[in-house]
Amino acid sequence: MSDFDWSECALTTLAIRAGQSRTAEQEHSDPIFATSSYVFRSAAEAAARFSGKEPGNIYSRFTNPTVRAFEQRLAMLEGGERCIATASGMAAIASVAFALLKSGDHVVCSRGVFGNTTLLFRNYLEKFGVATSFVDLTDYAGWQAAIRNETRFLFVETPSNPLTEIVDITRLAALAHDRGALLIVDNCFCTPALQRPLDLGADIVIHSATKYLDGQGRCIGGAIVGSQALLDGEIYPFSRTGGPAMSPFNAWVFLKGLETLSLRMLAHSERALRLARWLETRSWVDRVYYPGLESHPQHRLAQQQQVAGGGIVSFDVRGGQEAAWRVIDGTRLVSITANLGDVKTTITHPATTTHGRLSEPERTAAGIGSGLVRVAVGLEDTADIQRDLARGLES
Repeated sequence: MSDFDWSECALTTLAIRAGQSRTAEQEHSDPIFATSSYVFRSAAEAAARFSGKEPGNIYSRFTNPTVRAFEQRLAMLEGGERCIATASGMAAIASVAFALLKSGDHVVCSRGVFGNTTLLFRNYLEKFGVATSFVDLTDYAGWQAAIRNETRFLFVETPSNPLTEIVDITRLAALAHDRGALLIVDNCFCTPALQRPLDLGADIVIHSATKYLDGQGRCIGGAIVGSQALLDGEIYPFSRTGGPAMSPFNAWVFLKGLETLSLRMLAHSERALRLARWLETRSWVDRVYYPGLESHPQHRLAQQQQVAGGGIVSFDVRGGQEAAWRVIDGTRLVSITANLGDVKTTITHPATTTHGRLSEPERTAAGIGSGLVRVAVGLEDTADIQRDLARGLES
């Protein structure tokens, strides 16, 4: 279907159809190309492929038809020109960092990001002479003040993990571009079904495909989406050499996940909003964090740049860590795991799991208190999730 005009299609159609290139077998479902290497018709063809003079498969570390189908489909969903699939979401972030940065460069990163992202910038890039400044996600004056002449890019998650803070992507992109820097947005919580950062001015979108792109907690994977020039010119050379490759089987699983992405994200959002409103009525809950709530500080902004609020709800339990753990341990239906994006609802205590390797001052600066609980709302009946949480809340 290479001659088909995909620009006329809606996102739900692209999620099901885009990127597929049928073989001579005329299969209806996407095939898995479980091969490490490819055979060439001649030595001359092999030389032309390796030199880049002729397009085609070379080695599955960087060219595989199943992985390519996933890349093309996700690029279309995000409104990008190019996608590079990686072995994990952290591999995607690391690939961008190693491809774009050199000693002496500078990064500005939001404090409200996944704990391992903070550690990557703070502990490892620093070893190579790259400095990172951390600022509050919604402190635009802070962003502007933190940008230096040597700043290469700004990095954000929006909504943030785990407090679901929202940044004005268009405004932040303008700040970055005015100083010659890029804006990189981790779109894990929303996916293109709910938000398209490239349309709002971002230069690169990052995904942990492990989460909602799969949707059932089956595989690990990541992705980088952006313009052809930026990805092919600066990031693909590192990806080809460094080898953070996605496996063909995992790519196939993600292709299947994308087919139901829009339906799932709207269903997650609907259930999450219902749960968040219920949590606001509980006496043992001090505060609920969810962009769909009118009480959320960036509720109006979320309505402008997101289709819906997403599936993540966090809340502060009165009584600190002891009370938060009691809530978590009181559940019987909800799964106690730090993963998210699953059809099964999950619950975790960020201060001792996803952000446990941060120092206490870092967690405090990021707003992650000892009583904070994060729920990734699945697709079970909301009443059953409420009943399960109530066991711990009422204890």
